[in-house]
Amino acid sequence: MLRRPLNLRRILLTVDAVGGVWRYGVDVARGMAGAGVGVVLVGSGPPPSPVQRREVEAIPGACLDWLDAPLDWMADAAPALAGVPGLLAAAAERHGADLLHLNAPSQALGLPVGLPFVVVSHSCVHTWWQAVRSGAAPAEWGWRHDMTRAGFDAARLTLAPTASHARALVEAYGKIGGLKIVPNAAAPAAAAQPKEPFVFAAGRWWDEGKNGRVLDEAAGKTAWPIVMAGAVEGPLGQRFAATGARMLGPLDAAAVRAEMGRAAVFAAPSLYEPFGLAVLEAALSRAALVLADIPTFRELWGGAALFAAPRDPAAFARAIDALASDESLRRDLGARARTRAASFTIERQTTLLMEAYAGAMAGAASGRCDTRQPEFAEVSP
Repeated sequence: MLRRPLNLRRILLTVDAVGGVWRYGVDVARGMAGAGVGVVLVGSGPPPSPVQRREVEAIPGACLDWLDAPLDWMADAAPALAGVPGLLAAAAERHGADLLHLNAPSQALGLPVGLPFVVVSHSCVHTWWQAVRSGAAPAEWGWRHDMTRAGFDAARLTLAPTASHARALVEAYGKIGGLKIVPNAAAPAAAAQPKEPFVFAAGRWWDEGKNGRVLDEAAGKTAWPIVMAGAVEGPLGQRFAATGARMLGPLDAAAVRAEMGRAAVFAAPSLYEPFGLAVLEAALSRAALVLADIPTFRELWGGAALFAAPRDPAAFARAIDALASDESLRRDLGARARTRAASFTIERQTTLLMEAYAGAMAGAASGRCDTRQPEFAEVSP
């Protein structure tokens, strides 16, 4: 049963318009609207597109407020972020927020506001580096580590979307008190439609962690065409150029879900993925999944997907061709993925977030903070 804290009427939730945090924020806002709680999405970094703005405008009780501030991973030094806490506090007062839901731990550092807040780690440059490059991150990134660590220390409650990401955070930052798992969610897919013989993939391909190169190289070896949607130019000048896959460029959310509905197979070659909302959306569309063999995907989709070594294009090609040549296997894995995905509902996410918000509000009132380091049970349907 959903239980909303009686004194929770409006949440300030931070977002960006570049990656999966936008999709997460919009889905949280939809869930909270159903619970009678308004959400102010407060963004920073590159501004949202007109389509993104209209998404928020369509949610009852939701609005958008964009700050003139950089994202933490785009800043070149700590002083560039010095004004962010003050801007968030002013936004909270401007909109009458009762609680802050911060989707970057560094935003909790020095927050000059007496309101309760929850921190969520969706990703960070240090866990990204461990997964993508391995070894110690560059010394010049030390200030990013320090700010994120301080954000965890300031928060009474930190959320991660999977146990795999929670463990990576502890490995990168040490003990994090009050760290809990709240899985992400996605809206149901449209009505089922006939599947077509192609492989679809979606992501911000300029991000080396999305590992688009491997899927592009696999495209020259597969019986079915591989179609990739998403940005190929990053905000810091990063670029990805495909030679084998067919590129669609950036699509809005509805167009991406339409492609997922048509594709018989969905592939995700990511080296780094704290959750992977695109995989969840594809699974809801009954696409058979071919995923990189990384801890997050094993945790969420073990037994419901084919896995391939993440740096091996030939392994991806073999897995894709195994599905292309076997309709029974495709249908079976597509059904398993759909069943698994059906448990990651916005209603479940809203219930778990309400519990987290209630805990943060109670903790703020009592002044107590849970500093124990819990064990992390893997996300289960």
